[in-house]
Amino acid sequence: MIRQLHALLGPRLPRHLAWLTLYGVLQGVTFAMLVPVLRALLSGEPAGGWLGAFAAVVAATALAYYVQSMYGYRTGLDAMRGLYHRVGDHVAALPIGWFSSDRVGRLSQLTSKGVMDVMRIPAHMLQVVVNAAVVPMTVLVCMFVFDWRLALAALITAPLIWLAFRWTAALTQRNDRAMDDAAAEATDRVVEFARQQAVLRAFGRVGEGHRLLDDALVEQRRALRSMLRTALPGLGAVALTVQFAFTVVLVAGCALALGGSLGAPELIGLLVLAVRFTEPLLTAADVAADLRLARGSLTRVNEVLAEPALASGPGAVPQDSSISFSDVRFSYDSQPVLDEVTFTVPPRTMTALVGPSGSGKTTITRLIARFWDAGSGSVRVGGHDVRDYRPEELMAQLSIVFQDVYLFEGTLEDNIRLGRPAATDAEVRQAARLARVDEIAERLPDGWQTRVGEAGATLSGGERQRVSIARALLKDAPIVLLDEATAALDPENEAALVEALTALTKDRTLLVIAHRLQTVANADQIVVLDHGRVAELGRHEELLAGDGRYAAFWTERSRAQGWRLAG
Repeated sequence: MIRQLHALLGPRLPRHLAWLTLYGVLQGVTFAMLVPVLRALLSGEPAGGWLGAFAAVVAATALAYYVQSMYGYRTGLDAMRGLYHRVGDHVAALPIGWFSSDRVGRLSQLTSKGVMDVMRIPAHMLQVVVNAAVVPMTVLVCMFVFDWRLALAALITAPLIWLAFRWTAALTQRNDRAMDDAAAEATDRVVEFARQQAVLRAFGRVGEGHRLLDDALVEQRRALRSMLRTALPGLGAVALTVQFAFTVVLVAGCALALGGSLGAPELIGLLVLAVRFTEPLLTAADVAADLRLARGSLTRVNEVLAEPALASGPGAVPQDSSISFSDVRFSYDSQPVLDEVTFTVPPRTMTALVGPSGSGKTTITRLIARFWDAGSGSVRVGGHDVRDYRPEELMAQLSIVFQDVYLFEGTLEDNIRLGRPAATDAEVRQAARLARVDEIAERLPDGWQTRVGEAGATLSGGERQRVSIARALLKDAPIVLLDEATAALDPENEAALVEALTALTKDRTLLVIAHRLQTVANADQIVVLDHGRVAELGRHEELLAGDGRYAAFWTERSRAQGWRLAG
């Protein structure tokens, strides 16, 4: 754990440990000073010198306590602040594929409870741990100075105490991971239950409970009970062993006093030392479970920080706004998705990707944005491999409209301005007009300053899609990636958006995933995907004349477009 803390805190940790060690030594010396003080007082000898020395040591101990406490608090707060920044920066550099549902829940658990647990180690727990080691050792050394026989009696019990601590740690360690897994799963299910109320209510599943949530909470309770059943015997063994150590010293001291080889004042002082020998150990046993949980959180923080991030390229300057794939292969969890995909999107043209679900269309847009790296082959943007760009350089070339639109809590204007915070009001309004968001603003009670709610809850799916498109247009990047951007739009708004997109190709490159016929037909180039391969490539008229997969797609869509519900 010390190595992990050192990697996290750097040079602050050795300084903190030095103050903690000094405080522990002074504590032991303070109690050791009671032996000569009591001996002088009870025997009638002059005690002024010993009392003065005792007062000086007490003052030094108080000063060391204050310094190490304040240093520990500051170190803990710095650790918490630093951890949030380090985890946030590192997570932002991880590939999107890392963010599976179980990892998102674990990350939520880590950033809420885990970071606080880690902060408590330098702020509170490290003092207990250091005291449990330094104070007994200091007391033991002092006991050897005053009476080696009692010191030897205390020393004999040390291996038993160490074995009890080791046994307790082994008992509880195996349950730490299970407890964390259960807590992360429960967090996932609680968030899911809150967010998916509309679906649950639509199917009448709220009153009787949500099975996945119930199961997760039951599993968390079971893991907690298992941890308690496992930990209690170990904690009891530690307490009994420490009490046994004190009993051994007490019996030995009484025997020596009755035998006349140890005076009553020395016995009283040495028994005080024996109490101080065992007290830090009992305190450490009380916080042992919390310390192990904090150590588990520290381990999991380091596991997240050890996840390999997408390497930043040396830096590149785009030559144009082209996109090209060359023999690209890609797999999700060993499942092939793209197989030798090769095509080029010329600058300032519109290319449409079509194909059945699961054919790899969305994956292509994610590889362009370098959410993942291709398994083999190369993905080039602006004439350079995407791995040659720094992340901010690559994203400056791209505007992306996702299929699943997410709007942030804030106003309508705020969500559009996210595309380019420095944009003028006129530029925001122009992007909104192209995406037909101005019509939405006119209908809303507070216009552009209307708050859209979490995830844009106050807007319809089509309205959220238009806001997302306006955001991408405002960014004014030379390449625009549209993933089913018109899926949630009605025919009238879709036609208007297609006109806007066609006008944009004068100075932008568009790569569009679409199933709507008008969007596809207006493309300069159509890439037909099937089972992760490029099945056909060409213009609309050429592909229809080829009577292949695209022609079948067009015929099927044309028939579906004429469907009507009849009474």
